Formats: sequence, structure tokens, C-alpha cells
Amino acid sequence: MATAYNRVDQIDPAALGAANDDGYRPSPEEPFMNPRQQEYFRAKLLAWKDAILRESQGTLSQLQVDSLREADLNDRASSETDWSIELRTRDRQRKLIGKIEAALRRIDDGEYGYCEVTGEPISLGRLEARPIATMTVEAQERHERNEKISRED
Repeated sequence: MATAYNRVDQIDPAALGAANDDGYRPSPEEPFMNPRQQEYFRAKLLAWKDAILRESQGTLSQLQVDSLREADLNDRASSETDWSIELRTRDRQRKLIGKIEAALRRIDDGEYGYCEVTGEPISLGRLEARPIATMTVEAQERHERNEKISRED
């Protein structure tokens, strides 16, 4: 099954290019999170959500069509393993949809693109690569270091 994602939470920009087909790309030279940038990221997030939902529907349809009727036990075990991996991927994507919806709410509230820790703008490059980002790279790194330290305690 073709996917628009390299991993569950990473967008393949070529696969979602149609979401912003006017060729516009946010630029650091324009005011940060101006209405055009907000609409750009809204379209990107909605396209990502739509792609996940379409993929999930495809998985559901495939589950209904394919039953595990392999006569050979090894073939059946292999099919069950494949479906288990597919279903775990769909579960991660279900959680990702919640993050996408939270990002859309932040756009509506005028908070999108700003770090939830420092209040500083998140770089356009980071938002382009990870539109659900809620922290700057620096704040994320600090958060992960603190998380690692607390796990070691």
C-alpha cells in the first residue's frame, strides 16, 4: 500500500503537494504566521489528516475482504504478524490525528507556530517538516534531556 509518510508522523512533501498547489511556500521575509502562512499550514494539516483517514479506510476494507484462511500454519502466522504491524501503525496514526486536530485548533486560536514553553516562534523549516510541532528545536531538546534524566532516576 503506497503511503504519504516515511514514518507515521513524517510527511512526504511530494505526496501532499496538492494541498498547496499554488506554489506558495512560507518565507522568513514575510510576517510570521500571517493569514497566508496560517492557511498554508491549515491546508497541509488537513491534507495530512485526510490521507491518514483514507489509508485507515483502506486498511479496514482490506481487513473485511481478507480473512486469515491460510492452510499452512507458517503462512497464517506471517499474515497475522503483518496485520498486527498494520493495526499498530493505524493506532499510532489515530493518535496523530489528535495532534493534527490540536494544531488546527492552535491555528484558530492564533497560537500556532509559537513554542508552548518559551512563546518564541517555531522556525518555518521545523513547521514545514513537522507541522504538529509545539516547541522550538531548543525547547524540545531541553524537554527530551529532562525526560531522559528523570527516567534514569
